Amino acid sequence: MSNLTPKINLFERIEPSKISTNSPSMRMKSIEQPETADFKTVLSGLVENLNETVNAPDQVLNDAMMGQADIHDVMSAIQKADIQVNIATTIVGKVIQAYEKVSQIQI
Repeated sequence: MSNLTPKINLFERIEPSKISTNSPSMRMKSIEQPETADFKTVLSGLVENLNETVNAPDQVLNDAMMGQADIHDVMSAIQKADIQVNIATTIVGKVIQAYEKVSQIQI
């Protein structure tokens, strides 16, 4: 998920002030196009991450049955998946509430 964060280098966008030539004051250049992914890409990445997290306890449980993992690892994976599902459910509920509020706005 680190590839979905904005990649803006502030030092490349700072230029000397054009108002005063003898002072070292700096100002920022305008942002033309930020280097971020579109909403569809971000959302699909989040869904894939959720899917991997939900499927992780099955793999860890199989490893535990083969003696390669501890039961503590299984319980941690199950709890992490449970928390992720609860967060996703809450986000979906909030998005639906926001959509309903926006759809009630009269133009």
